[in-house]
Amino acid sequence: MTPQNRTEQVVELLTPAEVARLFRVDPKTVTRWAKAGRINSIRTLGGHRRYRAAEVSALIDGSHVVDP
Repeated sequence: MTPQNRTEQVVELLTPAEVARLFRVDPKTVTRWAKAGRINSIRTLGGHRRYRAAEVSALIDGSHVVDP
């Protein structure tokens, strides 16, 4: 497959601080939500959590419910 034919899917990821700002909560709350399975997270190679922007938007729009 050549680079011209390859379609790359870019997924926008948010930090815990960015997600916290959107929900108006502390970043540690976002981490607790992830540990509890209330919001999906991705781990970076360094072990940091990142969140898919599309999933966060769906939560904000009311598609999913997050309890603080």
